[in-house]
Amino acid sequence: MAAATADTTASAYDRMKAVKEFDESKSGVKGLSDSGITSIPDIFVHPPDTLSELKPSSNAATLSIPVIDLSDLNSTDRRPMIVAQIKEAARTWGFFQLINHGVPVSTIDETLDAIKAFHEQPQEAKSKYYRRDENRGVMYASNSDLYRSKAAAWRDGLQVWMGPDPPEVEEIPEVCRGEVVAWDRHATEVAENVMELLGEGLGLERGRFKELTFSEKRMFAGICYPPCPEPERTVGLTPHSDSSFLTVLVQNQVKGLRVKHGGEWVEVSPVRGGLIVNVGDFLQIVSNGEYQSVEHCVAANSAKEPRISIVMFLNLVKWRSGSSNYYGPLPELLSPERPAIYRDFTEQEFSHNLFSKGFDSKSMIAKIKIPN
Repeated sequence: MAAATADTTASAYDRMKAVKEFDESKSGVKGLSDSGITSIPDIFVHPPDTLSELKPSSNAATLSIPVIDLSDLNSTDRRPMIVAQIKEAARTWGFFQLINHGVPVSTIDETLDAIKAFHEQPQEAKSKYYRRDENRGVMYASNSDLYRSKAAAWRDGLQVWMGPDPPEVEEIPEVCRGEVVAWDRHATEVAENVMELLGEGLGLERGRFKELTFSEKRMFAGICYPPCPEPERTVGLTPHSDSSFLTVLVQNQVKGLRVKHGGEWVEVSPVRGGLIVNVGDFLQIVSNGEYQSVEHCVAANSAKEPRISIVMFLNLVKWRSGSSNYYGPLPELLSPERPAIYRDFTEQEFSHNLFSKGFDSKSMIAKIKIPN
């Protein structure tokens, strides 16, 4: 038993040493991919059983996330139908794709190109942004949860906190500076429109979610999933649900995103000009379980082109007043017939759950669910 314990300890120590060496190289996964390696380092290898569970089933081949057309959003004829569509999508899928959302396709393409250009810079140009300060400012790193996860994923990311305390504009890398600032404006406008529709679906007054500051804490992530020499041995992003209130995502034409629906993984085919929106854990809690956050992941791939995605995570700034800074289901959604199914929780509890481990699925929701 003592020998087995020693072996386990040595193995864990060796892996952490390899993680530290990779991190300190500041080369990222892009650097590994560009170096021409033919096999991936052990820190990126995931258990075969885990990987086999992430494959889309043959039954899921005909499924796709709902596509919702926001044309004439404010017309008296169209709006009730759009509210009903978004409500149903948020209840049953937790994901939906928007078209005719008001953001020009040219703007989307320019933003994707700018993020790709950042990741394709030489290491010395990117390394000055390489750090692990997840809660503020500008950070470029490979795997934000690198030291907390059991196995690393095949991705690098540029992260910029755009609200409530954005960095000085000059702190954002010049190669994508204008596009990041503009995208914050576009994605926030789309998110606030969607929040209104989701709120109306719950019977809330227009603007209720914005009033509660659910669009004020915003984190921009420009993610690169480089070509992988052994995509069958790793992942681009491990299965998880977003802890945020709402997430807005745009991707290039390289496949990889998968969403869990009905116990099966469904591959999301890229639609040029489409914006993907998904429900976060916070919205599931606030809606008292009416809307569902769901597991999703990104597969590693051996395509010649990197997969580029731009993600905007939105959450609240102003927690409820009081010494405990608590949050939970909105009181106006509760009644004797529909009591709270989640308890209130503090900002400290939420942050600790998020930053004390690697990406996972709905662990916060599981912790605060009130037993039947």
